[in-house]
Amino acid sequence: MLLLDCNPEELDSLKLLLATGASVNAPPDPCEQAPVHLAAGGGLVYFLLWQLQTGADLNQQDILGEAPLHKAAKVGSLECLSLLVASDAQIDLCNKNGQTAEDLAWSCGFPECAKFLTTIKCTQTIKSSEQPNTDHCVPVLRQKRSFGSVDNTNVKRKC
Repeated sequence: MLLLDCNPEELDSLKLLLATGASVNAPPDPCEQAPVHLAAGGGLVYFLLWQLQTGADLNQQDILGEAPLHKAAKVGSLECLSLLVASDAQIDLCNKNGQTAEDLAWSCGFPECAKFLTTIKCTQTIKSSEQPNTDHCVPVLRQKRSFGSVDNTNVKRKC
């Protein structure tokens, strides 16, 4: 199990949360930040993994409209971003200022995180455009080839 690889501080935090019976999606503070926000904002990938495995809402927004993806982008945690993206976090989610996690990564000086999110966004866009729409398929009509004179068959076609 991956949790066995975490450092002692993270393990103590996990034990404390388990002992108190904390709800993974209940906002514990006035800023409406759930433990998943704190894990992502602290770059604590093992704590974030545990949160996600216990049912945390990875798209939950706090009072600023920021999801865990925003928090990870602001601190430059590529590991947390990777985990959130792999768990199907919405990368186009905007905070109350209209910023995505990608925008925050650029503005906070984490170009590697911003480029990662840009690549994921482009990949998702390409995949969604390649999905065949079988409801509106139109059969391809082919023309019959005519057999002309020998002179016409040696002429190259222009594309």
